Amino acid sequence: MAQQLSVKEPTAQQIAEQKIYKQMGVSDAEYELICGFLGRNPNYVEIGVFSVMWSEHCSYKNSKPLLRRFPTSGPRVLMGPGEGAGIVDIGDKQAVVFKIESHNHPSAIEPYQGAATGVGGIIRDIFSMGARPVASLNSLRFGSLKNDRVKYLFEHVVSGIAGYGNCIGIPTVGGEVMFDESYEGNPLVNAMCVGLIDHDKIQKGVAQGIGNPVFYVGPATGRDGIHGATFASEELTAESEAKRPAVQVGDPFMEKLVLEACLELINSGIVVGIQDMGAAGLTCSSSEMASKAGNGMELYLDEVPQRETGMTPYEMMLSESQERMLFVVKPEHEAQAKEIFERWGLLCAKVGKVTDDGRLRLFHKGEQVADMPVKALVDECPVYNKPSKVPAYYEASASIDTTRYVEVIDLDDALKQVLASPTVANKEWVYNQYDYMVRTETYVRPGSDAAVVGVPGTRKALAMTTDCNGRFVYLDPEVGGKIAVSEAARNIVCSGAEPLAITDNLNFGNPEKPEIFWQLEKAVDGMSEACRVLETPVIGGNVSLYNENAKGAIYPTPVVGMVGLIHDHDHITTQAFKQDGDVIFLLGETKAELGGTEFQKVLHGVTEGRPPVLDLDVEKRLLNTVLKAIQQGLVASAHDLSDGGLAVALAESCISGKRGAVVNVATALRADHALFSESQSRILLSASPEKAAELARFVAEQGVPVTELGKVGGAALSVSVNGKAVVGTAVAELEKVWKDAIPCLMQ
Repeated sequence: MAQQLSVKEPTAQQIAEQKIYKQMGVSDAEYELICGFLGRNPNYVEIGVFSVMWSEHCSYKNSKPLLRRFPTSGPRVLMGPGEGAGIVDIGDKQAVVFKIESHNHPSAIEPYQGAATGVGGIIRDIFSMGARPVASLNSLRFGSLKNDRVKYLFEHVVSGIAGYGNCIGIPTVGGEVMFDESYEGNPLVNAMCVGLIDHDKIQKGVAQGIGNPVFYVGPATGRDGIHGATFASEELTAESEAKRPAVQVGDPFMEKLVLEACLELINSGIVVGIQDMGAAGLTCSSSEMASKAGNGMELYLDEVPQRETGMTPYEMMLSESQERMLFVVKPEHEAQAKEIFERWGLLCAKVGKVTDDGRLRLFHKGEQVADMPVKALVDECPVYNKPSKVPAYYEASASIDTTRYVEVIDLDDALKQVLASPTVANKEWVYNQYDYMVRTETYVRPGSDAAVVGVPGTRKALAMTTDCNGRFVYLDPEVGGKIAVSEAARNIVCSGAEPLAITDNLNFGNPEKPEIFWQLEKAVDGMSEACRVLETPVIGGNVSLYNENAKGAIYPTPVVGMVGLIHDHDHITTQAFKQDGDVIFLLGETKAELGGTEFQKVLHGVTEGRPPVLDLDVEKRLLNTVLKAIQQGLVASAHDLSDGGLAVALAESCISGKRGAVVNVATALRADHALFSESQSRILLSASPEKAAELARFVAEQGVPVTELGKVGGAALSVSVNGKAVVGTAVAELEKVWKDAIPCLMQ
């Protein structure tokens, strides 16, 4: 996997004359800016450092103007965007730390290691804040499972996530997987990690204290991952396979040692600043830590542990070898820090010091090989306000009537077809490869609306989820962005939790195409409005652009990772129907809205029109009502209506509860529309017969539409529409269809 770069590097003059910088993703205009900051032409090391720091992956130069639109503060927010992860107060001087990041391009080229190192990187972001990671989640997108290459990517991505998470001992408790031809050739692999921390242990990645030593900890540096940040900031092409060496190799057993040693170091109270070496490796960690403190840094590259011979300064600075951290302590604490890492059997080398001149200076074999202003590297990257243009497909789709399709009469068969769709089908094939019970704090396993993990020593718990329907965002980015946030909040509330905040992963195509930038802009606007209304600020995240294949861009997919607080274990709620005789209610209003739905894709073979409408005030009222009802003990089960609409929600609650239901839907809609529409702001509840009337009365008093559908019981799901039976299938048969779908496709 190592990449042997030429020892004979081009001179500054050759870089300028031959425009070698363009191979690193630096434009002519950017090169001129760099020359201006340096007062001369950059040498090979310097242009390499600038190229990764000014890549989209590190600088957000194309997306920063949009990211400023997000609401990022709130009464519970202890740390918003800008550090390794965001932090939210959960009371009792405790906080939850979480973030999501992508490893899309590496996973397309080397799926096992691409996915594994994505998990490793996000875990380091969490423990570098001083938090102990307690759970991992993932959000995955692949093409059609009828494609052999897609099967290969799916199998090895899941294996990579499992291999890393299981070995390091952090439970992988939740996530989502969606399949659509849009993602063929460019899968999305987004990894999220959640940690717990006491307020007094919170760390920042700052290089403070002039003269303080800078330490490197973790395995030795190799040539893997060189230019990984710039690789992630360009489109995948037929030549991308040749960039396989840009994919790093992970070692979860090493990361476990680094995690425990770093947490011990942080708990000792001697850390001044600490940051993981993620994208751009030593370059990013050193320059960002210096910049955040308003200082400079000197690095002595001969002291950097190296696992390969003859490594150049360029290679050492740009390597993305995994499981490495950079930290700063005071001189009087050097021996204590070294002793901690030696006890854990880890390399710990003093590789530099904090300076007061605001420059990043690199030394190698007695010579200064680079001298760059830190501010230019981190804060002065040009920010682009890209042109935005409404796509032709969006304008054309406004006139499409998504109710025009011939009515589907056999709704038993339709339900089975939708349940067998890989996006809707049971994901045990995925999560059974994950250890989701390690640490024994997992209260709700994968398969319900949200995963739930306990807060040790308390009656509190955390609910967590990832959500996004890329089809909705494609058809209307602004509405789709609102729906992504709202669905996440619905899943959190259905688990009995109060939504706290979100982290987002904005997966889009090439922003240099005006139609793609328009998608990004509108999605951010929709997400921002939803976060303001639902009071779930954005505390961090990741932007992954240039996700394209030979047919064009992926569906715009702004994945939302949300965490909520369950105030008492008694409030934990799942989707499973609990007891025969329980009364089933539908909250919310159903309209004939099929645009972007699973029913439209599976039964009619298209994705077109407009997605369901969403009224955020209605959504907020629904969420508040359901959460209060759960906290008052009125609710037996709760399930968000999303992919597949009411029919799928009923089937999933029956399958989860191992019991049937008898339901009648009174509606003015066509039966297929009533059962498979994906209208927003709807939740399926059940309640014991003793509490059903009180629940219905409470919900109605809050101004939320509530309809009694029927009762739990029997061995089949029996659904009538306006008294006419349309679905009548044994739950065991539905479960078999639902469970067998993905394993059969993977054979």
